[in-house]
Parts: sequence; structure tokens; C-alpha cells
Amino acid sequence: MYTPKSAVIKEIISENHLVKTFRLSMVDSQGQTIPFRFEAGQFVMLSVPHRGEAPISISSIPANPSFFDLTIRKAGLLTSAIQEMAVGDHLGVRGPFGHGFPLDDLLGKDLLLVAGGIGLAPLKGVMESCLSWKKVKKLTDISLTLCYGSRTPEDICFRATIEKWQQDGVSCRLTVDEADPSWQGEEGLVTGLLADQSSSGDGYALVCGPPVMIRATIARLQAFGWSDEHILTTLERHMKCGVGVCGHCHLDNTMVCTDGPVFTLSQLQEMKVAELG
Repeated sequence: MYTPKSAVIKEIISENHLVKTFRLSMVDSQGQTIPFRFEAGQFVMLSVPHRGEAPISISSIPANPSFFDLTIRKAGLLTSAIQEMAVGDHLGVRGPFGHGFPLDDLLGKDLLLVAGGIGLAPLKGVMESCLSWKKVKKLTDISLTLCYGSRTPEDICFRATIEKWQQDGVSCRLTVDEADPSWQGEEGLVTGLLADQSSSGDGYALVCGPPVMIRATIARLQAFGWSDEHILTTLERHMKCGVGVCGHCHLDNTMVCTDGPVFTLSQLQEMKVAELG
């Protein structure tokens, strides 16, 4: 569990000027693709020799074990090195780690995704799984909604995915903090998109983004009647081992890497998570 395995880059998608999505396949010593199974919301420890290792959320649907996507923002030594890589290059991967979203509970329910920036990455697999299930079951009474905020129009990630979701019947609402002359959509905080997002009773709200955005969104959802058990979010901590040994992600009596990174609001309140209180 401490030794990285090899993954080869199969495709690279530029999301914006700082973010790229890397489609990877795990390979054996002969270069043959081997299955990689994961849950939406889990993460891997991604490494490059002499450049370090970091936790990265998986951003693809878990239905196909032949590949998985990692969406990476250029921010430091490791991520800068990865951004310079090309199709055919290899990366070190450990995992998958942690507990993902409870997909069995989410399928067939109204779903609200609220995300900021690259925070849409760990939620993407959930939406695509629920959308696929809805199509197979030929259901028309399930509401799937995305409320997504970015700093500027050029910072928007997953444009092609969002456009496809819209075509498939997902209600996609986008906003930016700072509009430019080309922007025709909403301007302001993502919480401003939640004015009519009252709870349907058994629906779920999934939230991911910067801590200040998560805190404001959860407060708004609670005001609109969403139950603490049906609000889920992810926590980011400085994870070093991914398996609950090093203690870097210790929180109360919890290890975020093994007990999370996905938690219900009820769980976070029991843990008295400071950034949400």
C-alpha cells in the first residue's frame, strides 16, 4: 500500500489555463491495462519521481475500470511537473483510498450539486452515475441540478461535460464572481443560485469547493429545509500516507483519509469541524 503502481496517460483534456484532466490506465510490468475499481468521491496518491506525492480526487464515473480521470490544477512543484507531461508518460499511483459518496442511496433521488472551481471534480462521477441510472430506468420525475461557480468565465472547468449534462436534462446554473464582456450568465456567489432550491424531502445535496463557499452553502441549504443527513461534502487535509497511519489528516477521533473524505453534515457536526461552525 506504500508502493506506487504505474499508470499511463491515455488522454489529456485542457479544462482552462491552469487545469487539465488526465485520463489514466493502470498497467502491469508488460504495459498491459489492468482493472482499476473505485467509488465516486475516493482519491489516489499521485506521484512523480523527485517531485513528490499528493492526494488527487478521481473525477470520472466508476462504471468503467479500464481508465480513471484525475483533474489537476497547476499549483506547485508536483502539479507543475504533471502539467508538462504528455500522452504515453507514466505516473505513480497508490489507491484508491477513503470512502466515497453513498451511490446506492443517491440513485433514483433528486440530486443537487453545488460546486466551486475545481471542486466539481469529485462530484462529477456522482452526477454521471445518477444520470446514467435515470436514462436506463427511463425515469422523468427525478430532478438533477448543478449550481456551479467560478472566479471568472475563463476559470470554468468541465465546459464540455456541463454542456452535455444540459443536453441530457440536467438543470445547470452557472455564475462567476467577476464577469467579462463576453459573459451572458449570472454574476455573483454560487449561493445566489440556491434561492429556489428547497429540499424535496428525500433528495440529497452534495457540496464541494473552497471552505468559505462550503460553509456559506451549507448554511443556505439548512435555511431551505435540507436535513443534515442529506447534505454531504468532502474535506481536504494534508494527507501523506492515505491509509490512516501518519496522522497528518487527524481530526477529532477521525482520519480524513480513511473515514472520509466524504462526510454528511451530521458527522461533521459531531466532530465539531471548525471551518463549518
